[in-house]
Amino acid sequence: MGTNMISIRHIVKQYASQRALDNVSMEIERGTVFGLLGPNGAGKTSLIRIINQITAPDSGEILFNREKLNQKHIERIGYLPEERGLYKKMKIGEQILYLARLKGLDKQEAMRRIKYWFVKLEIESWWDKKVEDLSKGMQQKVQFVATVLHEPELLILDEPFTGFDPVNAEIIKNEILELNKKGATIIFSTHRMESVEELCDSIALLNLSHKILNGKVKDIRNTYRNGTYLLEYEGDHLAFNGSAPFTLLSETNHEGSYQVKVKIQDGKKVNDVLHYLLPLVTINRVEEIVPTMNEIFIQTVSKSK
Repeated sequence: MGTNMISIRHIVKQYASQRALDNVSMEIERGTVFGLLGPNGAGKTSLIRIINQITAPDSGEILFNREKLNQKHIERIGYLPEERGLYKKMKIGEQILYLARLKGLDKQEAMRRIKYWFVKLEIESWWDKKVEDLSKGMQQKVQFVATVLHEPELLILDEPFTGFDPVNAEIIKNEILELNKKGATIIFSTHRMESVEELCDSIALLNLSHKILNGKVKDIRNTYRNGTYLLEYEGDHLAFNGSAPFTLLSETNHEGSYQVKVKIQDGKKVNDVLHYLLPLVTINRVEEIVPTMNEIFIQTVSKSK
């Protein structure tokens, strides 16, 4: 932790009349899970393709461990593309072995690692099956094994949960976290926000070729805190008047137990709210409502249009 594995500096990429990336810069810290977020068409895949050296930027540069990105870095990267690239007619075992050899593993070591992953993901019986005989989710598992088999320092996962049912999505999520624990740096690209808060340390949000938000997840959420709280109390119904240190946003009542959502007035603290309420009612719950990354995503993207 603490040093940057990837430095992206002033990247511009133009396709004919469309600008895919417009002066995009960001730093990806070693050993972290970095979320590359944005709606479809924001520029995420274009940036990933440049890091993988599938295409080159029109201007700007990328550093890998402080060296200018070059061909020798490819074998230290594992890439799971959104558009999966397995050979439909080839047997799965042979295919994974072939891809492992391409990444520089000898046959014996490749077989050892393949066996380890096939057992771990409960796919041992698939060795002689063809890719075309598998469901989309099963193909995903095979592709995931091919991506991580050579134990890359940097894992780039483009929409890794597409095609998975909830059970297998959870299995793959846990494997991603396990690989990160063992030291892999992970770039996780998605337009789905549900996974971001539990997976990502930091994020960059792209929209319409520009970076519009960047930072640690907890810092970003703190920035968007707006003094909104959920309170539950028992007792008589309170008609909040002008002396209350908050504004009432909503209220529900269930058999004498009230749940209210309030916004604390500027300059006031939650202690002022409690000081106001405690002589009047019994408080059972106080919880700050911090916007989710999904809410922040929607709000920031809407503003940047």
